[in-house]
Amino acid sequence: MPDYTLTTSEHLTRRHAAETRFRWGGRLAVLLSLGFLVFMFFSISARGIGAFGQTQIQLEIHLDEAVLDPTGQRDPQQLARANFKPVINQALFKLFPKVQTRREQRTLYQLLSSGAVFDLAEMVEQNPDLIGSTQRVWLPASAEVDLFMKGKVDVSLEEELRRLKNNEIAWINHLKVQRQIQKKFNTAFFTKGDSREPELSGILGAMIGSFLSLLVCFSIAFPVGVLTAVYLEEFARKTRFTDLIEININNLAAVPSIVFGLLGLSIFLGVFHMPRSTPLVGGLVLALMTLPTIIIAARASLRSVPNTIREAALGLGASKVQTIFHHVVPLAMPGMLTGTILGMAGALGETAPLLMIGMVAFIVDVPQGITDVATSLPVQIFLWADSPEKGFVERTSAAIMVLLTFLVLMNLFAVFLRRKLEKQW
Repeated sequence: MPDYTLTTSEHLTRRHAAETRFRWGGRLAVLLSLGFLVFMFFSISARGIGAFGQTQIQLEIHLDEAVLDPTGQRDPQQLARANFKPVINQALFKLFPKVQTRREQRTLYQLLSSGAVFDLAEMVEQNPDLIGSTQRVWLPASAEVDLFMKGKVDVSLEEELRRLKNNEIAWINHLKVQRQIQKKFNTAFFTKGDSREPELSGILGAMIGSFLSLLVCFSIAFPVGVLTAVYLEEFARKTRFTDLIEININNLAAVPSIVFGLLGLSIFLGVFHMPRSTPLVGGLVLALMTLPTIIIAARASLRSVPNTIREAALGLGASKVQTIFHHVVPLAMPGMLTGTILGMAGALGETAPLLMIGMVAFIVDVPQGITDVATSLPVQIFLWADSPEKGFVERTSAAIMVLLTFLVLMNLFAVFLRRKLEKQW
């Protein structure tokens, strides 16, 4: 109950005080949310920034022709089958001549990643003239050596509790003195697919899988969503049937994404027998999931176009179809594109529906088309987070950083389109 005994000035003072408290409450809420956001980004960046660097070891390797190409024909097929491990071992043993026992030699070779052989083979296949010469080559180190170089191995623990033993640490320190071990930019993280070895794993396959899935999603959801919105907003009569359709569209926008995954599993895979674990099925499932969002955004954009546009076009002799598709839809297109991009950004971060259709498989090869088996970036993050290897921890955070970057860019692009193309009526 208002206190009528107060004067007008006292009422104003109280009202202003309440407005000030509300304003500061809103500011504190914004600052608190920004603080949590900054803390999240900082914690993820602190864990994942190391994945963008990879430790490499420099070796002086003699590409012995007798070992790699005994026939001397430089046949690409024979070079692809050549065993590069002996020449790498020889270069390692030359650096550490005191290593004599077989056990120590095997441990010494484990300083290098198992992918070092393939990197050297790829270099020779690209330039066969290198055979017979001696080259200084940087090869990737193992995950344990990489973690040690990044200061993530506790050397104060007893040797039995560490995977990296004292003799290996001594060899690494020797390489440091000789300046033959360094941290370099990890290009493999962006140019290779998944791997069981952390130092060889990359996100290229997952990124292309996500891109192909979104391409299929956009190709289906955007035209279907826009045409549905145009029909419901401009042509359909207001009946119980159309009201039922509108209610179902609004309800589908709130359905959990895993339900769409179950739908894709039962329909696309169970009934139509489409290829499993492919961007084609993933894109269809994501299209079903984003379709209600696109329809709602497109209808809102159509409503924002003034009726005077429609009346002017009809008054000049245009038919209703010409009026809608030549005038109304182009003017509503900025809002439609904005809603579509925001819906696609949400689809990019979805994991549950893709898990249901089998895109959780371990896939090394980079997909070349929508019917090739593939995974997506969120699913790749899920797989790495579940891995027991310590080297995958920073790669998981790095992949999250890449995913967040794409999401932020898509949202910024949507804001840019809205401000650049929208018209003020």
